[in-house]
Parts: sequence; C-alpha cells; structure tokens
Amino acid sequence: MKTALKRTLCALLIGLGLYSLLGFLILPGIAQRVVNQQLANYATVPARLERIELNPFSLKLSLWGLHIGEPDAEQLGFGRLYLDLELDSLWRKALHLRDIELEKANVDALRSKDGELNLATLFNLPESQPAAADEPDSPMPAVLIERIALIEAALHFEDLQPTTPFELTYDSLNLELHNLSTLPDDNADLSLSARGPNGGHLDWTGTISVNPLVSSGHLVLTDAKLKAIWPYVRDVVPLELADGVLQASTDYQLALGDSVQLNLQQLSISIDALALQAPDQRPLLNLASLAISDTSVDLEKQQVSIGQLRSQKLETWAAREKDGELDWQKLFATPATASRDTADAQAKPAAPTAAAGQAPTPETTAVAATEEPVKASQVAAVEAEKPWQIILKDGQLRDYQIHLADRQPATPVELELGPLNLDIRDFDSLAQAPFTLKLDTGLGKQGRITAEGPVQLSPPSARLQVGTENIDLRVAQAYISPFIRMELRSGMLGSQLQVDLQSADPLQLQITGNARVSQLHTLDTVKQRDFVRWKTLQLDGLDYQHGKRLDINSIRLEQPYARFIINEDRSTNVSDLLIPQPASPAPAKSDEAPLAIHLGGITLADGSANFADFSLTPDFATAIQQLEGSIGTIDSVQQKPATIDIQGKVDRYAPMSIKGSLNPFDPLAKLDIAVDFKRIELTTVTPYSGKFAGYRIKKGRLNLDLNYKINNGQLNAENKVVLEQLQLGEQVDSPDAVDLPIRLAIALLKDPDGKIDIELPVSGDLNNPEFSVAPIIWQTLRNLVLRAVAAPFNFIAGLAGGGTDVDLGQVPFSAGSSELDKGAQGTLNTLADALKERPGLRLEVEGTSAANPDGPLLAVQRLQREFQYNWYKIQQRAGEQVPASAAEIEVPEDAQPALLAGIYRARLKQQPPAEWAELDSEVRADKMRDALLAYWGNNKTLLRKLAQERAASVKQYLVKDAGLEDQRIYMLDVGLLPDSEGDQVATILQLDSE
Repeated sequence: MKTALKRTLCALLIGLGLYSLLGFLILPGIAQRVVNQQLANYATVPARLERIELNPFSLKLSLWGLHIGEPDAEQLGFGRLYLDLELDSLWRKALHLRDIELEKANVDALRSKDGELNLATLFNLPESQPAAADEPDSPMPAVLIERIALIEAALHFEDLQPTTPFELTYDSLNLELHNLSTLPDDNADLSLSARGPNGGHLDWTGTISVNPLVSSGHLVLTDAKLKAIWPYVRDVVPLELADGVLQASTDYQLALGDSVQLNLQQLSISIDALALQAPDQRPLLNLASLAISDTSVDLEKQQVSIGQLRSQKLETWAAREKDGELDWQKLFATPATASRDTADAQAKPAAPTAAAGQAPTPETTAVAATEEPVKASQVAAVEAEKPWQIILKDGQLRDYQIHLADRQPATPVELELGPLNLDIRDFDSLAQAPFTLKLDTGLGKQGRITAEGPVQLSPPSARLQVGTENIDLRVAQAYISPFIRMELRSGMLGSQLQVDLQSADPLQLQITGNARVSQLHTLDTVKQRDFVRWKTLQLDGLDYQHGKRLDINSIRLEQPYARFIINEDRSTNVSDLLIPQPASPAPAKSDEAPLAIHLGGITLADGSANFADFSLTPDFATAIQQLEGSIGTIDSVQQKPATIDIQGKVDRYAPMSIKGSLNPFDPLAKLDIAVDFKRIELTTVTPYSGKFAGYRIKKGRLNLDLNYKINNGQLNAENKVVLEQLQLGEQVDSPDAVDLPIRLAIALLKDPDGKIDIELPVSGDLNNPEFSVAPIIWQTLRNLVLRAVAAPFNFIAGLAGGGTDVDLGQVPFSAGSSELDKGAQGTLNTLADALKERPGLRLEVEGTSAANPDGPLLAVQRLQREFQYNWYKIQQRAGEQVPASAAEIEVPEDAQPALLAGIYRARLKQQPPAEWAELDSEVRADKMRDALLAYWGNNKTLLRKLAQERAASVKQYLVKDAGLEDQRIYMLDVGLLPDSEGDQVATILQLDSE
C-alpha cells in the first residue's frame, strides 16, 4: 500500500516536474521558435519576438519584445503582452481571460501617395478561401475577458495621400476594458486616455458591447490643434489654416448593425483663435471664438440640434473681382484636390482597354460591365439621400467685422460692415415655422443697420423691422460714374421700415415705413458746379408692394437746389452729364399692369434754383430763392388733378407763384395752371434782348401772368406780359435779332405810366403733333410788333377812342391852303390824345404840297399878292392912305390889267411877245395872266413854302390847341409831289421813339 502510494506520489512528482519543465521551459522555447519562424516566413521586414513566458499552473502567458520593422524604423511592436487564462474556460465552454495587458505597444503607420498602408504590406499571408455562398455564418465564439489594459502605448500615423501630408502622434495612450464579452447584451466598461506631444488630449469613458456592437459613454477632446487634421480639410476646402484650437465633449450612443446608429448628447464644441488664409497667404477669416453647447446629433434622423451658439470677434474679407465672381467663389470653384486627383490618375494603372481594331479582352469586358451599374447606384443613393435637419435654438454672433470690396467698377469700392451683432432663435432648416432674427451692425464710418423679426425658410417669408441711420450714399459713386458725370459729394440715408416678404416665387414683397435722404450734394464734374442738392428729403407713410403699388403719404423737401445750364452750343448741362450707353434691345412687352403710384402730397421749403445760358453774349444767369409751397395728391389710378401752390423769389426780391392743378400722369386730360411773376428786373434778361432784339436792356421790370387750361387736349391759354419802365441800352450785333424797329415798337406799346401791357391768348389741339405752344406765342408776339410798327397810327388810334377807321397818319389840306378844317382839327385832337397815352413816342411832321392841285391855286394867290404889292407901292407914291401891310389892300379890277405888264416883265424877265401888241387889250391881258400863272404854278419855292406852312399849322395846332409838348414834335423836310388825288393834299405824319 505504501509502495503504491509512493509510486503514485513519485509519478505525480515526475509528472509535475515534466509538466513544469514542459510549461516553463520547453513550450515557451518552442513557441518562441515557431513564432519567429513564422515571422521570418511571412514578414516582409525584419521581425522577431524576444521571448515567451508561460506559467503552466496559473495559465499566465507573457510575450516580450515584439519587433517588426527595421531596427531604426520599427513599424509594429510591443514591450510586453500579458494574458491570464482561467481554467474554467474548460467547462464554461467559453474562453475566459482574467486579464490582458499590452505594455509599450508601438504602431508606426504610413499611407503612401497611392493609398497603400505600410502595415498591410508587413506580411505575405496566404489567400484565404472564400466562403461558399450558401454556407451559413459561423456563430461568434464565446469569449469573456475580465480586464483588458493598454498601457503607455504609442501611435504614429502619417498619411502622404493628402496634398499636405497628415501626421498624428500619441505617445501616451492608455486603455482599460472591464468585463468584455462576446455574449449577447454584455457590456464592458471602457476608459481611454490619449496624450500627444502637440496637444489634442482625448479622454473616453463609457461602455461597449460586442454582440451586438454597441457603445455609449462620454468623450472629451482638449487642446486639439486644427492644423493636425487640416490636411484632410485642405483637400476639400482650398483654404490654408494659420491657427486654431478645438475643444469638444459629448455623451454618445453608438450601435453598429444593419445601419449605423449614432446619437450625440450634451455635445459642446469650441474653436478658438481660428485663422484661415487663401493659398496666396492673404487673410480670409479670423475668429476669436466659436462655441456650441447643449447640442445633440442623431445620425439616423439626420438631425443636428444646437441648444446654444456663441461666437465672438470674427473678421473676414470678401471681394467681387473684375469678372463679377466672388473671390471665395473662385476658391471653391477650383478645388485644391485637382492636382492630387491628377497625380493619382497618373500613379494608378489605367484600366485595360481594347486597342483600336482589337477584340475586347475578358478583363475590359468585365470592367465595362461593372462601371455603369456602380454609377447608377451612386446616383440613386444621392437622389434618395434626405437632407439633414439643423436646429438652432439660441445663436449669438458678437463683434463681427466684415471687409467688403468690389473690384468690378473702374474705381474699386471698399465697405466696412461692423461691428456686427446677430441673434437667431428657434431656427429649423426643414421646419415651416419661422425663426427669430435680430441684426445690429455698423456700415462704413457712421452708418448703422438694424433688422428684427421672424424669418421662415420654407416657404421663404419674413417680416422684419428694418432701420438704417447715417448710411453714406457716396458708396454708390463708383456705380453711377459709368452712366453720369456727376460726383456724389455727400448724402445720408435713414429709414424705419417694415419689410414683409410673403413669397419668393412669385415675389410678393411689401415695404412700409418712413425714409429720408439728408445732406444730398451732387457736383457737375463737367462744369465743376453744384448740380442738385437738398438738406432733407423726407418720405412718410411709405407703402411699396412689389410690382403693384407705391404709396407715399407725404414728401417733404427742405432746402432743395438745382442748376440748369444752356451751353454755348445750346446743349444743356443735363445732356452733358449723361454718358452714352451701348444700344440695348427693346424690352419685351408685358401684360402686367403698370405700377400704381399714390403720393399724398409734396411740400417744398426754402428751395432755390439757378439758371444760366452761355449761348448768349454776355452770359445770362438768374436765380430763384425762397421756394415754398406744396403739391397735392398725385394718384396714377384715380388720376385726379393735383393742386399746386408754390411761391418764391426771383433774384431775392421779385415774387413768383405757381398755382392751379394738373394730372402729371395725363396732363392733356385736365390742367389749370396760373404762373405769376412780379417785378423781375429786366436787366437780368439783357442777354436775351441782345440776342433776339439786338439791344441791351438798361432798365425795366417784367410781370408775367400766365394761365394755361387744358381740357381733353384742348388748350386755352392766356399770357399776360407787363413790362415796367423798359429802357433799351446800346445796340448789340446779333445774327438772331429780328429786323424790326424795336425802339418804336416799345414806344408804341408803352403807356403813360411806362408800362407795356401785352395779352397773348393761345388755343389749339395738343393732340395734334404739329401743334406747339412756344412757336405760337413767339409768332403772336412778333405779329403784334409787326402790326404796331407797320401801322403805328392805326395801332394807337384806339387809345383815344378814335377807332381803327380813323387815319391819324395824315392831315388833309385844301388845295393851295395851309388852313386846318374842322375834320383835320378833329384828327389832330385824337392824335394828341393818343400820343399822351404813349409818352415815349415823338411825332414827325412832313409838310407836303403837290403841283396839282396846289400849283394853280398857288399861282393865283401869288398873282394876287403881286397885284397888292405893286398897287400898294403906287398908292404910297401917290400919297394915298394905305393899310399897314400890302396884304390888306384891295386892288381894283380895272387897275389889274395895267399892272400885268409890269409884273410880267419883272417876274418873267422878258418883254411880252411883239405879236401880242396887235391883240385886244383883254386878250393880251389874259395872255400875260396865263403866262404868269403857268410860271408860278410849277414854282418849287411856292410849293415848299406851302408845305412848310402846312407842317407849321399842324405843329401849332397840336401844341397850342391840343396841348401836346412841342419837344415831342419834329418838323421834317417838306415833300413835293407832282400830283395828288382829289382837291386835297395830305401832310404826312410819322411816329418815332425818343
């Protein structure tokens, strides 16, 4: 019994010793040799395992010093791998490991340009046999691991495939898993801590289940440098990263099954000191901070819900280039991956193709057969992809600064937008409910824009309260310069508007509120003079409905000013400013109704204007100041006439007014306008008088009373012109001057008070394209002057009630007489009264006589005077009593024949013919009488004397009897006529101006 026991004990001891020898020494040595042999057979690089330790009693296995790779470039290895196998694995039908520890693990992974991973080329492994299509999936082996620990591992990964190589290093990576099992629904506790020399610390705690593969937990990423991952972003987003730090933390739930289910909760992400640059190193974006918190992500629902977003001090630059594209748009339009894609295409072998004239190989057929289905599936996947939903509950952007530039205009435009503050609440990219937007930003040096209200994306709509203040309108200069030669020197826009967008397609937009443009000042860059300016343009009660209606309750214009110039070539400053544009095609006719316009009223306050005409010599200029007044309601739909009531001063002192009503949309339908100018100094229009009348104006004032009425295109106009104390100056050489006696016309028209009162009525059909008002007025005025100067006495006849049938231009005298009869006296009385009404006129009297009928009577009178003269002398010599004058003596008839012979010899200076001596005394006396009468009948001296006497009689009567000033009557040289009709001869009167 004892012997058997001893033998048993010895056997056990021997067996135990052999077991120990086998377990502690032989098996580890054999295993190490086998492992190294296998590494030598299959490894493509030097590989070895330093040693293996096994405790056959506790089943604890340790592998030491695995090295794969060149000695100075090890790619894979570890310091120690420890496994603690439990014996109950034999009866539990599951691999039960108490502990697995991997110390000092080292992985150096490299992906080359062609996408190959160096770890995949470390071993040449035999190809595995593919599983049969009908072979059922083998069940997952049962494994239970109480603890897995990765201690101080190191990971180095470098990817050469991106344009900029990517490199990641973790030199302290620690992982613990507790109770990892492949049994269904078993969860293992996990904790991971990764530290790297360049920051980017990762902490991971949670649970993980292998069957099914499910995990949940908490992740924290600290101080991650965005530069580390930017090579991958750089190939998608062609921007250069100068700086940026990422912080993130989240709770997560992950399930990998038929679909990937990922849910992130309490996600917080912050980015600090972000700086992006363009490939040419110009700055594009600098961001002080961006933080999102209380955020969730659901991969299955494709939903991102951001509870809170806060961002501070973003500064960015954007520009529109010469070709009209944005610089950012150009960056993304030319992806940075283009060069890499080209390099990949060159590096990868091309798919085999059939050469021309060759039959396709099986390989090319297979490739061609598989290409199209793959593309079709990709397209189908893209089409079926539903959009992600992004929800933002509370977002705030603060102190943003945006630098905008437009390089397309000839003069580049730069605009500063900021500091910009933006609040967004309840934003949902898919929902049809509106979100709240609030914007407050500066614009330029002193401008400000605010906007607040609900906005909806689908369908697009918004209702915003928009305010602007001190918006500098000079930014528009570069955009108006190609069309008009005008400098916008100043101008500020302010408004309080409500913008209501109801639909984007078709566009339904309504804008209501108030707007103002203040301190507008424009400069004519051709003449370098002010063009249009005003202090304030205020629009109240603005209501604009896109394409339908524009309502403005009231428009107030304070201190408006405008300048209008006629150039030397008779063009205007407005036409000079316009820059010719290339012809554009005529717009297509639209069936849409025109925009309805309603203006409640326009008010002018303290307005002014300047007018100049450089086509005249000298230049003409005048000014209108103190413009005040209003224009009533203007409505393009109802089209009722709008009332007008405007007053002002011409050259500061001459009042003017415009009153009445008109329909600006259809002025030919109804118009009633009265324009009144008072006491305009005529010296200001001297250039016009010089140009058209040929004289400067030395003195005078102008009053205009114009009344225009239009009813259904029929014009009835009354133009009343009153000139006060008009005096012409020196004559001007003008080719455009009318060939008329202007001074006489003025004298004819000027009344005793120095006024010229002219009425010029005009009527006609304005619908007739050949009808024009201005030419009619000018022609009417010209005809008036022509009529006056052509028949001045007829023109003034009515002034004294003489009527136009009275000819005041001549005074009839009986043949041979200079005495005024009653008719002539009446004519002179009428003329005197008319001349008193026209004190600027002077009368010129031209005494006239005619050989027939004045000559014979003058001869008889002269013969009678000769009888008296000679008889007077005879009586004196005889000592007879005679009167004081020979004209008073009477000559007896019987004494006359005796006197004839002496008179004949004395006046004709000859003796009577000898044959007359034989004649009867009476016959002889008749012969001498006839000879004397014939001599005196054609005597110009007698005729001139008679004409002079007649002129003197006219002047004497006008002065002595009619009361006309003698200085206004001028005696002209007499006129001698050969004949005159009837038994009267008319003395001619003429009018001239003083």
